[in-house]
Amino acid sequence: MHARSVVAAAIDGVTGELFQARLSPAYAHVRDWIRRLPAPVAVAYEAGPTGFDLFRALTADGVRCQVVAPSRLQRPSGDRVKTDARDAVHLARLLRLDEVTAVAVPSVEQEAARDLVRAREDARRDLTRARHRLSGLLLRHGLVYYDGHRWTGRHDRWLRTLEFAQHGTRLAFADHYETAVAAAARRARLDAEIEAMAAESEFTAVVRRLACLRGVGTLTGFALAVEIGDWHRFTGNSIGSFVGLVPSEHSSGESTTRGPITRAGNGHARRLLIEAAWHHRKPYRAGATMRARWHQATPAVAARGDKGNRRLHRRWTGFDARNKKPVVANTAIARELAGWCWSLAVMD
Repeated sequence: MHARSVVAAAIDGVTGELFQARLSPAYAHVRDWIRRLPAPVAVAYEAGPTGFDLFRALTADGVRCQVVAPSRLQRPSGDRVKTDARDAVHLARLLRLDEVTAVAVPSVEQEAARDLVRAREDARRDLTRARHRLSGLLLRHGLVYYDGHRWTGRHDRWLRTLEFAQHGTRLAFADHYETAVAAAARRARLDAEIEAMAAESEFTAVVRRLACLRGVGTLTGFALAVEIGDWHRFTGNSIGSFVGLVPSEHSSGESTTRGPITRAGNGHARRLLIEAAWHHRKPYRAGATMRARWHQATPAVAARGDKGNRRLHRRWTGFDARNKKPVVANTAIARELAGWCWSLAVMD
């Protein structure tokens, strides 16, 4: 599947006859070619930037369709020729053998919410880059802010007092400053939209349950809810693998070698869990904010969240006592936090 072309291949399950075609990306063209094939028909295509609309169109026509994970497609190690035509035939053969791993296709509403969350993530990255460019410009001219934290109201007033002798530097500073202000306003606007959607949507119940854990606010909980989707397809052990927080391994015979985390799966969810895990290092006290979140959930969920908060802080304390590197310890906490999030999400 490409933006401007589709390469198709089909195998007759009875005669073994191979059908091949190069099609336009128009769904009507793809459906017409599929209708000319001997029935019944099963279709698979790789997940990618073309999305899931073709899956929905074929499913609406009564065609069994699967969107498969490209990273799980088995390929011979000696195969050094990769073309679209060969890939299509290879995919058809794997589908015939039922050796493909399908990805979870989100609903239209879930995909729309995911688009909003990822737009907010893009705004956050743009804001970070804009602030780094502005800080780099000031550092090159020996201007460093020492009066408290940066990017506060006081820091903004300090930025507005700066003056530069060179005209080019003034223009560059004005451009970087305006970009940072616009990116911050854009992020704030998206935050407000996410808050409103999280308060009244199909994800509201899950968001309120996840918010019973430290470090998981409305924005983080909503992002995890829309990125994970159906929590029931995982277990407390397997969800860590889905977000790429389990150690990589290369073992053979008597040797067992484990390396860094796999970083596979959903990178956005992994980043959110890593950031949330740092909150559990501080001493745990259920303050007014946490108790307000508990009041929005059932007593069983609140008790479960309190138990998870205490457990994760004890884990941090144990890692600190053993002088574990903080980044390594935090990754382990994030992996366990993913399991606690799963346990809360699947609670009735």
